[in-house]
Amino acid sequence: MQNREDQEIREGFRPAADAARDSDEASRALARIQQVLDEDREHPSGGDEKHSDSDKGGEYRLSLTAAMELRRILEPLHPADIAWILEALPVDDRLVVWELVKSESDGDILVEVNDGVRETLIEAMDRDELVDAVETLDTDEIADLVDDLPPDVMAEVQEGLSHEERAQLRAAMSYPEDSVGSRMDFELVSIREEATVEVVLQYFRRLSEIPDHLDQVFVVDRAGHFKGSLSLTQILTSDPSRHVRELMRKDILTLNPLDDASDAAQAFERYDLVSAPVVDEAGRLVGRLTVDEMVDVIREESEEDAFAAVGLDDEQDIFASVWETAKSRWVWLGINLCTAFFASRVISAFDGTIERVVALAALMPIVAGMAGNSGNQTLTLLVRSLAMGQVTDANKSDLLKKEVAVAVINGLVWGVIAALCAWALYWDTPEGLMLGVVMFLAMLLNIIVGAVVGLAVPLLLRYFGRDPAMGGSVLLTFTTDSGGFLIFLGLATFFFRNVPAA
Repeated sequence: MQNREDQEIREGFRPAADAARDSDEASRALARIQQVLDEDREHPSGGDEKHSDSDKGGEYRLSLTAAMELRRILEPLHPADIAWILEALPVDDRLVVWELVKSESDGDILVEVNDGVRETLIEAMDRDELVDAVETLDTDEIADLVDDLPPDVMAEVQEGLSHEERAQLRAAMSYPEDSVGSRMDFELVSIREEATVEVVLQYFRRLSEIPDHLDQVFVVDRAGHFKGSLSLTQILTSDPSRHVRELMRKDILTLNPLDDASDAAQAFERYDLVSAPVVDEAGRLVGRLTVDEMVDVIREESEEDAFAAVGLDDEQDIFASVWETAKSRWVWLGINLCTAFFASRVISAFDGTIERVVALAALMPIVAGMAGNSGNQTLTLLVRSLAMGQVTDANKSDLLKKEVAVAVINGLVWGVIAALCAWALYWDTPEGLMLGVVMFLAMLLNIIVGAVVGLAVPLLLRYFGRDPAMGGSVLLTFTTDSGGFLIFLGLATFFFRNVPAA
């Protein structure tokens, strides 16, 4: 018995190498699943009876041999790995695999997949299946699915909850989407300050299981007001006769349900937290926040920023219909087309200058490209700093001055290099030296413009309550292209005004 308990403890604390192996295992499982599906599609077993299961998506023409092989591959996988595999499969293959997943894992997988994929999975399930899947989840996880579930399913799920669970679900649903309250876990262990360590240990022995990521227990008074916390290490190593009030810590980080989840994630990262108590305005302990949720927040924000920078939805199904995917990209493609036409009009306004000095057409993209790269560096730095909460009203002006100064230095250095390259390419032409001067000035000015725009775009978006990363690269490219062409060709027009037409 003791050996089995030791094994369970060892399995509960898995090293990073095991997680890496699991990631590789999921990748191999995906490759094998795709191979099985392709082989079954290309070389169906003539005498093999077809597998059919209408529970999750209707009639599928999958051979029993292939179905058994897919079940064998899926069985040892973690629900998060299965969710990752489902996201990586085309819709038809996804539904075939979804049909073969063990029903007890359905709820966990629905929580893990992104919104676009979840929609396709839910559509493939009947009402009873959905109810059974959702009923296996904790209340905070059910709250994550509320917007995607049919109202009649949610009504039946709520009927099956206890009074306390219904109250927890209503509480989780009442908080804003990106708040601590929407992410907090209601499963926690709380104790009274007048209790002894021996009483706490006896309480633990009576529990059938302890909540995940439990590194501390929270101390409350009779009215549920938060008083402090006691780590598991203290409980296990302290004299059983000592009272909790003598050992508990009072100076610990507490969160409010209305706090922003991204701010909480930064606190977890800064202080290396595993869990933190969530306390309402009245001082009552209402839940706890755990590190697994904060990892999800950090990952989701990173993906959201990366997709928002080019105008994409991070929750979109990569195998959504061609028409829906095309429509989702129209807004920023339309904006990009307008900006491209504007840039072309800037160029056409200087047709005469380009006709006189044809070399300008070859050098012009260099100025825009260098400024765009410099501006993107500034933009990325500022978006990250804003996300980390490092940019404040007090230090904003210092950051702006510093980035402009960096742009000036880079403009001078690379302007000189670009000028020398331009002169080296066209030294044997009458305009060679002057081309170098134009390149230097245009590079300097446009790199400064790129840095200023890279600073201004996220700050303005944040001022108007939008995501600072939203479409930033598109707006920056527009400015550095149009502005770069205008500066470069404007300077060329001035310096080559006396050059006769070819």
